[in-house]
Amino acid sequence: MLVSPLAGEPIDRADAERLAGVLKAFADPARLRLLSLIQSAPEGEASVSDLTAPLGLSQPTVSHHLRILAEAGLLERDKRGVWAYYRLVPSAIATIADLLTPPRKRATKKTR
Repeated sequence: MLVSPLAGEPIDRADAERLAGVLKAFADPARLRLLSLIQSAPEGEASVSDLTAPLGLSQPTVSHHLRILAEAGLLERDKRGVWAYYRLVPSAIATIADLLTPPRKRATKKTR
């Protein structure tokens, strides 16, 4: 588990490199929109064909962004026949949110 630098403990090199890779995957407007579109999809999942029109990007470009998000551990991919469906990995998103939440606010969120 990653330790938050905001918790007053220094983050070790391996955790910093892993976190930087995940944040790098986040650091693209199209990928942020993809995460949002998938999360808000009726079933909480979407295929490439569901995502190309809302993004206004080609299928290969959307597939490229989805691959980066999946490799970062932010999305799961489920192959069904010829289609692949993507859904968010809630624990990955929660870990990132927790790392970026100051300890005082984190304690408040857990007591609610």
